[in-house]
Amino acid sequence: MTELGEAVMEAEDLARYYSVSRGWLKDKATVKALDGVSFTLRSRSTLAVVGESGCGKSTLARQLTLIEKPSGGSLRLLGQDLSQAGDKERRLARRHVQIIFQNPYASLNPRKKVGALLQEPLKINTQDNARQREEKVRMMMGRVGLRPEHYSRYPHMFSGGQQQRIAIARALMLHPQMVVADEPVSALDVSIQAQVLNLLMDLQEELGMAYVFISHDLSVVRHIANEIMVMYLGRPVEHGSRDTIFNQPRHPYTRALMASMPRLNPELRAQRLPLGGELPSPLNPPTGCAFHTRCPLATGECAQTRPALRTVANRQVACHYAEQVND
Repeated sequence: MTELGEAVMEAEDLARYYSVSRGWLKDKATVKALDGVSFTLRSRSTLAVVGESGCGKSTLARQLTLIEKPSGGSLRLLGQDLSQAGDKERRLARRHVQIIFQNPYASLNPRKKVGALLQEPLKINTQDNARQREEKVRMMMGRVGLRPEHYSRYPHMFSGGQQQRIAIARALMLHPQMVVADEPVSALDVSIQAQVLNLLMDLQEELGMAYVFISHDLSVVRHIANEIMVMYLGRPVEHGSRDTIFNQPRHPYTRALMASMPRLNPELRAQRLPLGGELPSPLNPPTGCAFHTRCPLATGECAQTRPALRTVANRQVACHYAEQVND
């Protein structure tokens, strides 16, 4: 297993709130899209963030890539606290954090050839001349498995897997310390997903980057992650190593997610816990534990008191009865 390096990013009680209008009277309400997220991300490691749509994964991605400022908490990149930094400091820091989007074609300018697309980050952030930029681009194309003749082609001339390789190459042109991968293989055929995942892992080994891998596909997460953070309605509910979370999930929501994974062998299927209802509205979240309205193990205490993250069996878990949840 690859030895992990120094801390690249540290988040502590990171929060992002939005003020929205609701009702015909246009009264204001606060949506806590992100509320109390903490983690430490080290070089050569991959933190997977999982959960249903609406759990706060995309909001977290915007915070980590410095697109938005947090409403609370702290966010340190390479030791520098950026939560209250000015626009100039955040702009300079962005070259160390890049993002790979879900839909590669939508993220690529269809009017530019691959060579020009990949040169853009170098034009903006370096003093390289045209010859130096082309040399770096061709070198990066080789690293991600693109051929030399692809340099002069347009994005629409490539398959989905090749387009994602172009997007990966663009994200790595500035040799960032950290990459946020937002559902990077969900738009690809299953036959291509493994190729792209293996490419990401090889590049991490070669370049020493850290990944935050956002996904809803647990089979993909199991392949690439070192750590897993499970989120529900803007808050982490379980956080630990990949093997700890997969082998013995302690939060009922994590267990429900694991049970939803397709298994061909009935003997290997996790015991299913019923998960009824839909994700509550963030405009009107439940009292106490946000998951209690859907949890088959909920009690009166769950409806009244919100559980704090605490250490149980080598992971952080936010459940009053985590010690009793066991396989």
